[in-house]
Amino acid sequence: MRILVAGDHFVTPGLVEAALRARLGDELVVTTLTSAWPYQPFGKIGEVDEACGDEDELIAALAGVEVAVTQMAPFTARVLEAADALRLIVCTRGGPVNVNVAAAAERGIEVRSTPGRNAPAAAEHTLALMLAALRRIPDVHPTVRGGEWRSDLYALDAAGRELSGATVGLVGYGAIGARVARILAAFDASVVVYDPYAAGVDTVSTLDELLSRADVVSLHARLTAETHHMIDAAALGRMPRGAVLVNTARGGLVDYDAVVDALESGQLGAAAFDVFEAEPIPAGSRILTARNVVLTPHLAGATVQTAERAATMAAEAVADYGLRVRSCPPDRS
Repeated sequence: MRILVAGDHFVTPGLVEAALRARLGDELVVTTLTSAWPYQPFGKIGEVDEACGDEDELIAALAGVEVAVTQMAPFTARVLEAADALRLIVCTRGGPVNVNVAAAAERGIEVRSTPGRNAPAAAEHTLALMLAALRRIPDVHPTVRGGEWRSDLYALDAAGRELSGATVGLVGYGAIGARVARILAAFDASVVVYDPYAAGVDTVSTLDELLSRADVVSLHARLTAETHHMIDAAALGRMPRGAVLVNTARGGLVDYDAVVDALESGQLGAAAFDVFEAEPIPAGSRILTARNVVLTPHLAGATVQTAERAATMAAEAVADYGLRVRSCPPDRS
């Protein structure tokens, strides 16, 4: 089996090749390609999104290749049309956003991804943001380094709040939301969920009900036309005064101008975000200077273990394909 590993500097070709050989043995013929991501931003290439790399370089590397494992490589219709031998693409991400899935299907190319690869990392980052916002750690850290000792923060109106005893509302209960709920149980927090597909937890039938009950609201929903700006000025107004908002899902779920207004008025006590509508955040954005806000640059899934899980899951997908091909060879006519 000839395999191309089109990796980058996060899910590296070496990491994926090692996982493939550990799972499938050393008889594989593996070639590699390395894109510049994350040192070079991803973006739209041709008709696919969140891609990094050169189409012509990818076309050349795919000559005679049956299986491709990638994270960011641009599998556009043009690339797929030139890849005569290709039968499987495994994208080491939650979804194959950098692959023209329709064009692949037309050519009989199977497309797989690695959903859940970053669930532990994203869940832990969510809790880190919650705690940082509740205890205002980013605000205090530079003052200590600057020689200040803010004992005035023991004043009742300045003191932080605990997760213990708090009601945390989770909007979305997939792999990440469910894991956040399990971690919150160890903090003695009460969890309420808004997700029509959730089971076995305290659920509510409307977003409004969740917002009205929660001391902390954490977003884990998909971005769709229906969920775009689901957290707007009206939604923020339904939250208890002083509540905290956390978003590690998608930036488009939140109206960030409305968030800044709510922080300035005190309606929101604090907020913490890893995702934004425009990334990087445009210079001059109000969120950059807002009070009581914690910001990270879309790093929730950025752990060594996420990359390792992605490589292992990709190797399993390739092994599954190999078993199916041996039992029922594909028609290449």
